[in-house]
Formats: sequence, structure tokens, C-alpha cells
Amino acid sequence: MTLEVAILHIKSGLSPAFEQAFSKAEKIICSMRGYMSHELKKCIEEQDKYILLVKWETLEDHTHGFRQSDEYQEWKALLHHFYEPFPVVEHYV
Repeated sequence: MTLEVAILHIKSGLSPAFEQAFSKAEKIICSMRGYMSHELKKCIEEQDKYILLVKWETLEDHTHGFRQSDEYQEWKALLHHFYEPFPVVEHYV
């Protein structure tokens, strides 16, 4: 199992729109090969900050299977314009 971890800084005031877009985007990621589960948590101390945790069966399921898919382009269109700065994504075992 590989855990994907991303700290998401959302542009000021756009958290409600981000959460609405994420509710659509999570249907995409849930359908991907190797996907196991995910959690999106809102930060208590900092407004417009979240952590995204996604469990994948393998690293390649995320880096190749998801990120190189047509579905990723839809995910990107839904979410990437909310980030400032763009998040660093790390993987853990």
C-alpha cells in the first residue's frame, strides 16, 4: 500500500467552491484502478488549507495509472485552479 499525501492551500475565500468541486472530483479518483480510499480534511488552524490522503495499492497506480489517464485531465480541470501554491505530493509506505 502507498499513501499519497498532499497539503492543499486554496486561494483565499474559495474553500466552499473547492469543496463543491472536490465532491465531483472524488467520484473520478474512486473509480481508478488501484484506488483504495481517501480522506480530505480541513485544517483547524489555517483557513483555506486541507490535507488530502489517498491510499493506492501501488505507487504506479497513482503516478502512471491515474496521472496519465484521461480521468486525470478531468480531475485537473475541476481542482487545479484552486491551488496557490500548487501542492507538493509525497508518497509513504
